[in-house]
Amino acid sequence: MDAVAHRTKTGILRRFLSALGPGVTAGAADDDPSGIATYSIVGAQLGTSLLWTAFITWPLMACVQFMCARIGMVTGMGLGDALRRKGPRSLLFFGAAALLAANSINVGADLSGMADSAEMLTGINSHIYVVVFGVAIAIATIRFRYHRIAGIMKWLALILFAYVITAFIIGPDWRAVLRDTFIPSLPSDHNA
Repeated sequence: MDAVAHRTKTGILRRFLSALGPGVTAGAADDDPSGIATYSIVGAQLGTSLLWTAFITWPLMACVQFMCARIGMVTGMGLGDALRRKGPRSLLFFGAAALLAANSINVGADLSGMADSAEMLTGINSHIYVVVFGVAIAIATIRFRYHRIAGIMKWLALILFAYVITAFIIGPDWRAVLRDTFIPSLPSDHNA
């Protein structure tokens, strides 16, 4: 009886973790190098004074992701296919151009953030790392199967626990953190 109960618990945990994978990976993808660099710069300049904005930005982000997921579930198509089949051609062109521009800028910022971090660790010029990281990611995307990349990304998401650990190591003023989280205020520094 114990062996059956153990297998059942293990099976439930395994199913839970496999179902959790895509959500964890998608959530971790929002913490890309360009985002981390932005958060670090803003945090260094303004401290915790803008934490309260999470109560505004998180629901907006969740709504956008929810709407995109609903479009996919209802139509069985991605956003581009749905626009192509249901919307005017001009809207599809505008949407595709905006997506191309935004993704190109984001990829450039991500490569730059990774390269700058590598330069800080090694002292080697970041321009070299931009090329190295770009080529390595392109090769991995072409050579590896989706499930392998997704599995690697799921495990790499554990790195996000470094945020929690760092918060306890640096020991911020927790009363100020709570105040800035729940009481809206604007930074008083005019140079920010």
